[in-house]
Amino acid sequence: MNQTTFAFVDGVLHAEGVSTVSLARQFGTPLYVYSRAALTQAYEAYANACAGRRASVHVAVKANSNLAVLNVFARLGAGFDIVSSGELARVLTAGGKAENVVFSGVGKSAEEMREALAAGVKCFNVESIPELDRLNAVAASMGKTAPVSLRVNPDVDPKTHPYISTGLKANKFGVAFDDARATYRAAAAMPNLHVVGIDCHIGSQITEIAPYLDAVDRLLELVEQIEADGTKIHHVDVGGGLGIQYDTETPPDIGEFVKTLLDHIDARGHGHRAVFFEPGRSVTGNAGILLTRVEFLKPGEEKNFAIVDAAMNDLARPAMYQAFHAIEPAVKRDVSAHVYDVVGPVCESGDWLGRDRQLAIEAGDLLAIRSAGAYGFVMSSNYNTRPRAAEVMVDGSHAQIVRERENVKELFAGETVLPK
Repeated sequence: MNQTTFAFVDGVLHAEGVSTVSLARQFGTPLYVYSRAALTQAYEAYANACAGRRASVHVAVKANSNLAVLNVFARLGAGFDIVSSGELARVLTAGGKAENVVFSGVGKSAEEMREALAAGVKCFNVESIPELDRLNAVAASMGKTAPVSLRVNPDVDPKTHPYISTGLKANKFGVAFDDARATYRAAAAMPNLHVVGIDCHIGSQITEIAPYLDAVDRLLELVEQIEADGTKIHHVDVGGGLGIQYDTETPPDIGEFVKTLLDHIDARGHGHRAVFFEPGRSVTGNAGILLTRVEFLKPGEEKNFAIVDAAMNDLARPAMYQAFHAIEPAVKRDVSAHVYDVVGPVCESGDWLGRDRQLAIEAGDLLAIRSAGAYGFVMSSNYNTRPRAAEVMVDGSHAQIVRERENVKELFAGETVLPK
């Protein structure tokens, strides 16, 4: 967890130089708060480790697609990894360059392919022969040649939650390792495709380097076979998925992680190839918090509940993955601590944000949910007709609203009642 940009000053939690109490007072709750310094620090850890090497960073937009967040990365020179044409539009609006965009995703539509080809993206990460066929046809209809790499499923266990494991045989993603060589031959024979690389992504919230090394070894073995078949591979995309500290995890240092993978690729005799990294969570996760207000404290026979104004529609990870987020009062108080389940007002038993937390709080207190910068707002919804939270970017002593809070009327502005 980022303890430098989100730290206590005189007993009050601050985001950089701004009190979270003042942020909640000014912008309301629930409220996502991002630190520009934390985003910059995490990105530069990747970029600095790639400096002087044939390596580049393509930030995974799906982790946090707020325009201001993307703009921070674009200003730093980042490339981007997208999974929809909507994300491409966000990248371009935020100042990113299409020629530095890698288009991933298992189910690209023909229209999305057309938009990405027209924009001039760097590469399509393709995941099946039917997708190759569609992309080849779309490119032919536009008189273009599409640059492609295949996302290969290396069948490596990332040792993470099954919902965020993506590189095993049972997962929907990628081309099976045993089918990859033949699939590359098929791609090379398609007239409107140009094979440029190979890609893999084995999962998310991975806190060990060993699974990456296993995946890279399998990829490089395959690269040698593909090139023996006459198709040149210019880049190796090692994907993203590096974990962060939510609780007691000890993920590797970003710089150490990058250097270890690049050195390993060099040692295998493949240092002449470009290497792509696609970090998401590891550049945004600990750069954001979610502020929420305690509505009621509800004691019970078996559980005590702290009912807050944020809910599973605001932060889905706990309900979806049983994920842990540290939760703490934004103001340290001299009151008795009790064990609470921190829950929201949504009408579901699965609406919880933290279980069995020792908290010294009273009704009306402000809580900070840590490590909420990745897969927080982007996964939020309007369930129970709840407007989504506002988002704020803090830069030193300045706070700027970067997404206005929704209001109820906006939620059904596109709906109609039946005619009489």
